[in-house]
Amino acid sequence: MSGAYDDRDGKIWMDGKLVEWRDANVHILTHALHYASSVFEGERCYDGKVFKSREHSQRLLKSGELMDMAIPYTVDEIEAAKRATLDANGLTNAYLRVVAFRGAGEDMGVAASRNPIRMAVTAWEWGNYYGDAKMKGAKLDIAKWKRPSPETIPVAAKAAGLYMICTMSKHAAEAKGCSDAMFLDYRGYVAEATGANIFFIKDGEVHTPLADSILNGLTRQTVIGMLEDRQIKVHQRHIMPEELEGFEQCFLTGSAAEVTPVGQIGDYNFEVGALTREIAEGYEKLVRA
Repeated sequence: MSGAYDDRDGKIWMDGKLVEWRDANVHILTHALHYASSVFEGERCYDGKVFKSREHSQRLLKSGELMDMAIPYTVDEIEAAKRATLDANGLTNAYLRVVAFRGAGEDMGVAASRNPIRMAVTAWEWGNYYGDAKMKGAKLDIAKWKRPSPETIPVAAKAAGLYMICTMSKHAAEAKGCSDAMFLDYRGYVAEATGANIFFIKDGEVHTPLADSILNGLTRQTVIGMLEDRQIKVHQRHIMPEELEGFEQCFLTGSAAEVTPVGQIGDYNFEVGALTREIAEGYEKLVRA
Protein backbone atom coordinates (compact mmCIF):
# COMPACT_ATOMS: atom_id res chain seq x y z
CA MET A 1 0.00 0.00 0.00
CA SER A 2 1.40 3.41 -0.90
CA GLY A 3 0.34 6.98 -1.60
CA ALA A 4 -1.26 9.56 0.69
CA TYR A 5 -2.61 8.12 3.92
CA ASP A 6 -6.11 9.48 3.29
CA ASP A 7 -6.38 8.04 -0.24
CA ARG A 8 -6.07 4.27 -0.01
CA ASP A 9 -8.14 1.15 -0.40
CA GLY A 10 -9.04 -0.75 2.75
CA LYS A 11 -11.06 -0.54 5.93
CA ILE A 12 -10.71 1.43 9.15
CA TRP A 13 -12.50 0.58 12.39
CA MET A 14 -14.28 3.66 13.77
CA ASP A 15 -16.53 3.82 16.84
CA GLY A 16 -17.62 0.20 16.65
CA LYS A 17 -17.80 -0.50 12.92
CA LEU A 18 -15.60 -0.93 9.85
CA VAL A 19 -15.82 1.89 7.32
CA GLU A 20 -14.20 2.48 3.93
CA TRP A 21 -10.67 3.89 4.32
CA ARG A 22 -11.46 7.10 2.40
CA ASP A 23 -14.64 7.67 4.45
CA ALA A 24 -12.92 7.53 7.87
CA ASN A 25 -13.28 11.26 8.48
CA VAL A 26 -14.08 13.58 11.39
CA HIS A 27 -15.64 17.04 11.60
CA ILE A 28 -13.39 20.13 11.53
CA LEU A 29 -14.63 21.02 15.04
CA THR A 30 -13.31 17.77 16.51
CA HIS A 31 -11.91 18.83 19.89
CA ALA A 32 -8.70 16.83 19.44
CA LEU A 33 -7.76 18.82 16.33
CA HIS A 34 -7.84 22.08 18.30
CA TYR A 35 -6.67 21.03 21.78
CA ALA A 36 -4.67 17.77 21.31
CA SER A 37 -7.18 15.77 23.39
CA SER A 38 -5.95 12.52 21.90
CA VAL A 39 -4.06 9.41 23.03
CA PHE A 40 -2.75 6.60 20.85
CA GLU A 41 -0.84 3.35 20.54
CA GLY A 42 1.56 2.18 17.83
CA GLU A 43 1.85 -1.60 17.59
CA ARG A 44 3.31 -4.19 15.24
CA CYS A 45 1.69 -7.40 14.07
CA TYR A 46 4.09 -10.22 13.19
CA ASP A 47 2.82 -13.29 11.32
CA GLY A 48 -0.74 -12.58 12.43
CA LYS A 49 0.05 -11.88 16.10
CA VAL A 50 0.21 -8.37 17.60
CA PHE A 51 3.22 -8.21 19.93
CA LYS A 52 2.26 -7.25 23.51
CA SER A 53 -1.24 -6.52 22.22
CA ARG A 54 -3.11 -6.54 25.55
CA GLU A 55 -0.43 -4.40 27.21
CA HIS A 56 -0.88 -1.82 24.45
CA SER A 57 -4.66 -1.83 24.93
CA GLN A 58 -4.26 -1.50 28.69
CA ARG A 59 -1.88 1.44 28.21
CA LEU A 60 -4.34 3.16 25.87
CA LEU A 61 -7.00 3.03 28.59
CA LYS A 62 -4.46 4.26 31.18
CA SER A 63 -3.46 7.16 28.90
CA GLY A 64 -7.13 8.10 28.51
CA GLU A 65 -7.60 8.01 32.28
CA LEU A 66 -4.53 10.24 32.83
CA MET A 67 -5.88 12.71 30.26
CA ASP A 68 -9.37 12.77 31.87
CA MET A 69 -10.82 10.92 28.87
CA ALA A 70 -12.73 7.80 29.86
CA ILE A 71 -12.42 5.59 26.76
CA PRO A 72 -15.74 3.72 26.38
CA TYR A 73 -14.23 0.34 25.46
CA THR A 74 -12.77 -2.56 27.44
CA VAL A 75 -9.42 -4.21 26.71
CA ASP A 76 -11.28 -7.14 25.14
CA GLU A 77 -13.29 -4.80 22.89
CA ILE A 78 -10.11 -3.00 21.78
CA GLU A 79 -8.48 -6.37 21.07
CA ALA A 80 -11.50 -7.42 18.96
CA ALA A 81 -11.37 -4.12 17.04
CA LYS A 82 -7.70 -4.67 16.21
CA ARG A 83 -8.36 -8.21 15.00
CA ALA A 84 -11.32 -7.05 12.89
CA THR A 85 -9.16 -4.34 11.29
CA LEU A 86 -6.32 -6.72 10.44
CA ASP A 87 -8.73 -9.30 9.03
CA ALA A 88 -10.69 -6.74 6.99
CA ASN A 89 -7.46 -5.55 5.36
CA GLY A 90 -6.01 -9.05 4.89
CA LEU A 91 -2.87 -8.16 6.88
CA THR A 92 -0.65 -10.53 8.87
CA ASN A 93 2.47 -8.33 9.09
CA ALA A 94 1.48 -4.74 9.77
CA TYR A 95 1.73 -1.63 11.88
CA LEU A 96 -1.40 -0.78 13.89
CA ARG A 97 -2.38 2.69 15.06
CA VAL A 98 -5.12 2.86 17.67
CA VAL A 99 -6.28 6.38 18.53
CA ALA A 100 -8.85 7.63 21.04
CA PHE A 101 -9.86 11.28 21.00
CA ARG A 102 -12.45 13.86 21.99
CA GLY A 103 -14.78 14.35 19.08
CA ALA A 104 -17.07 17.21 18.08
CA GLY A 105 -20.01 17.78 20.39
CA GLU A 106 -21.75 20.39 22.49
CA ASP A 107 -18.51 22.01 23.68
CA MET A 108 -15.97 23.89 21.58
CA GLY A 109 -13.58 25.43 24.06
CA VAL A 110 -10.84 24.21 26.34
CA ALA A 111 -13.33 22.28 28.49
CA ALA A 112 -15.17 19.59 26.57
CA SER A 113 -16.58 17.12 29.07
CA ARG A 114 -19.84 16.83 27.09
CA ASN A 115 -18.12 15.75 23.87
CA PRO A 116 -17.96 12.05 22.97
CA ILE A 117 -14.73 10.07 23.29
CA ARG A 118 -14.19 8.38 19.93
CA MET A 119 -11.84 5.59 18.90
CA ALA A 120 -10.39 4.34 15.63
CA VAL A 121 -8.11 1.46 14.63
CA THR A 122 -6.03 1.52 11.44
CA ALA A 123 -3.44 -0.89 10.05
CA TRP A 124 -1.00 -0.80 7.16
CA GLU A 125 2.23 -2.38 5.99
CA TRP A 126 5.24 -0.42 7.26
CA GLY A 127 8.89 -1.40 6.85
CA ASN A 128 11.90 -0.40 8.96
CA TYR A 129 11.20 2.85 10.80
CA TYR A 130 14.75 4.11 10.18
CA GLY A 131 15.32 2.57 6.74
CA ASP A 132 18.80 1.04 6.42
CA ALA A 133 19.89 2.13 9.94
CA LYS A 134 19.28 -1.47 11.09
CA MET A 135 22.62 -2.36 9.48
CA LYS A 136 24.83 0.70 9.79
CA GLY A 137 23.36 2.64 12.71
CA ALA A 138 21.09 5.67 12.80
CA LYS A 139 22.49 9.20 12.92
CA LEU A 140 20.90 11.42 15.59
CA ASP A 141 20.86 15.15 16.18
CA ILE A 142 20.60 16.57 19.71
CA ALA A 143 17.29 18.42 19.97
CA LYS A 144 17.14 22.02 21.18
CA TRP A 145 13.81 21.22 22.92
CA LYS A 146 13.66 19.31 26.20
CA ARG A 147 11.26 16.69 27.51
CA PRO A 148 8.94 18.44 29.98
CA SER A 149 8.72 17.92 33.72
CA PRO A 150 6.07 15.47 35.06
CA GLU A 151 4.68 18.54 36.84
CA THR A 152 3.64 20.02 33.48
CA ILE A 153 1.89 17.06 31.84
CA PRO A 154 1.25 13.37 32.64
CA VAL A 155 4.39 11.93 31.03
CA ALA A 156 3.13 8.34 31.44
CA ALA A 157 0.33 9.04 28.92
CA LYS A 158 1.02 8.35 25.24
CA ALA A 159 -0.68 11.62 24.39
CA ALA A 160 -0.66 13.56 21.12
CA GLY A 161 0.37 16.85 22.74
CA LEU A 162 3.64 15.34 23.97
CA TYR A 163 4.68 14.78 20.35
CA MET A 164 4.59 18.40 19.14
CA ILE A 165 8.25 18.95 20.06
CA CYS A 166 9.05 15.56 18.53
CA THR A 167 7.82 16.67 15.13
CA MET A 168 9.73 19.95 15.35
CA SER A 169 12.90 18.21 16.51
CA LYS A 170 12.72 15.47 13.89
CA HIS A 171 12.23 18.03 11.11
CA ALA A 172 15.31 19.93 12.35
CA ALA A 173 17.29 16.66 12.51
CA GLU A 174 16.27 15.61 8.99
CA ALA A 175 17.31 19.03 7.67
CA LYS A 176 20.82 18.22 9.00
CA GLY A 177 20.89 14.81 7.34
CA CYS A 178 20.04 12.91 10.52
CA SER A 179 17.24 10.36 10.89
CA ASP A 180 16.13 11.39 14.40
CA ALA A 181 16.87 13.59 17.39
CA MET A 182 17.77 12.78 20.99
CA PHE A 183 16.16 14.83 23.73
CA LEU A 184 17.54 15.87 27.07
CA ASP A 185 14.95 16.23 29.81
CA TYR A 186 14.05 19.40 31.73
CA ARG A 187 16.97 18.77 34.14
CA GLY A 188 19.53 18.26 31.37
CA TYR A 189 19.73 14.47 31.59
CA VAL A 190 19.62 12.24 28.49
CA ALA A 191 15.95 11.37 27.89
CA GLU A 192 14.92 9.60 24.65
CA ALA A 193 14.57 9.99 20.89
CA THR A 194 11.42 11.46 19.30
CA GLY A 195 9.62 8.12 19.20
CA ALA A 196 11.94 5.62 20.89
CA ASN A 197 13.77 4.93 24.15
CA ILE A 198 17.57 4.89 24.20
CA PHE A 199 20.19 2.47 25.56
CA PHE A 200 23.99 2.66 25.86
CA ILE A 201 26.63 -0.07 26.27
CA LYS A 202 29.98 0.22 28.06
CA ASP A 203 32.26 -2.59 29.26
CA GLY A 204 29.58 -5.20 28.66
CA GLU A 205 26.99 -3.41 30.82
CA VAL A 206 23.94 -1.44 29.69
CA HIS A 207 22.86 2.04 30.78
CA THR A 208 19.46 3.57 30.05
CA PRO A 209 17.72 6.72 31.31
CA LEU A 210 15.45 6.30 34.31
CA ALA A 211 11.84 6.49 33.10
CA ASP A 212 10.88 9.28 35.49
CA SER A 213 10.08 11.94 32.87
CA ILE A 214 9.68 9.81 29.74
CA LEU A 215 7.33 7.09 28.53
CA ASN A 216 8.41 3.71 29.93
CA GLY A 217 8.09 2.01 26.55
CA LEU A 218 6.79 -1.54 26.24
CA THR A 219 9.73 -2.38 23.97
CA ARG A 220 12.06 -0.77 26.53
CA GLN A 221 10.65 -3.04 29.23
CA THR A 222 10.91 -6.08 26.92
CA VAL A 223 14.57 -5.36 26.11
CA ILE A 224 15.49 -4.82 29.77
CA GLY A 225 13.95 -8.25 30.46
CA MET A 226 15.94 -9.79 27.60
CA LEU A 227 19.20 -8.30 28.93
CA GLU A 228 18.50 -9.47 32.48
CA ASP A 229 17.72 -12.98 31.17
CA ARG A 230 21.21 -12.94 29.62
CA GLN A 231 22.71 -11.91 33.02
CA ILE A 232 23.73 -8.54 31.58
CA LYS A 233 23.74 -5.74 34.15
CA VAL A 234 21.26 -2.93 33.32
CA HIS A 235 21.72 0.44 35.03
CA GLN A 236 18.50 2.50 34.92
CA ARG A 237 19.78 5.91 35.99
CA HIS A 238 20.22 9.58 35.21
CA ILE A 239 22.75 9.98 32.39
CA MET A 240 24.55 13.25 31.70
CA PRO A 241 25.12 14.19 28.03
CA GLU A 242 28.91 14.38 28.51
CA GLU A 243 28.86 10.67 29.38
CA LEU A 244 28.07 9.86 25.73
CA GLU A 245 31.80 10.16 24.97
CA GLY A 246 32.53 7.07 27.08
CA PHE A 247 29.85 4.75 25.72
CA GLU A 248 30.86 2.19 23.08
CA GLN A 249 27.48 1.27 21.60
CA CYS A 250 24.00 2.75 21.48
CA PHE A 251 20.58 1.58 20.30
CA LEU A 252 16.96 2.71 20.22
CA THR A 253 13.87 0.70 21.15
CA GLY A 254 10.21 1.18 20.24
CA SER A 255 7.26 -0.67 18.73
CA ALA A 256 7.89 1.10 15.40
CA ALA A 257 11.70 1.35 15.72
CA GLU A 258 12.02 -2.20 17.13
CA VAL A 259 15.74 -2.40 18.11
CA THR A 260 17.72 0.01 15.94
CA PRO A 261 21.49 0.58 16.35
CA VAL A 262 22.78 4.17 16.59
CA GLY A 263 26.06 5.11 14.92
CA GLN A 264 26.22 8.80 15.81
CA ILE A 265 24.65 11.34 18.18
CA GLY A 266 25.83 14.89 17.51
CA ASP A 267 29.65 14.67 17.64
CA TYR A 268 29.70 11.31 19.42
CA ASN A 269 30.25 8.08 17.48
CA PHE A 270 29.28 4.52 18.41
CA GLU A 271 30.07 1.12 16.95
CA VAL A 272 27.32 -1.24 15.87
CA GLY A 273 28.71 -3.95 18.12
CA ALA A 274 28.02 -7.58 18.96
CA LEU A 275 25.70 -6.99 21.93
CA THR A 276 23.56 -4.50 20.00
CA ARG A 277 23.24 -6.99 17.13
CA GLU A 278 22.48 -9.83 19.56
CA ILE A 279 19.64 -7.86 21.18
CA ALA A 280 18.27 -6.76 17.79
CA GLU A 281 18.29 -10.36 16.52
CA GLY A 282 16.89 -11.68 19.82
CA TYR A 283 14.03 -9.20 19.63
CA GLU A 284 13.28 -10.23 16.01
CA LYS A 285 12.95 -13.84 17.20
CA LEU A 286 10.91 -12.97 20.29
CA VAL A 287 8.22 -11.02 18.43
CA ARG A 288 7.66 -13.99 16.12
CA ALA A 289 7.81 -16.67 18.83
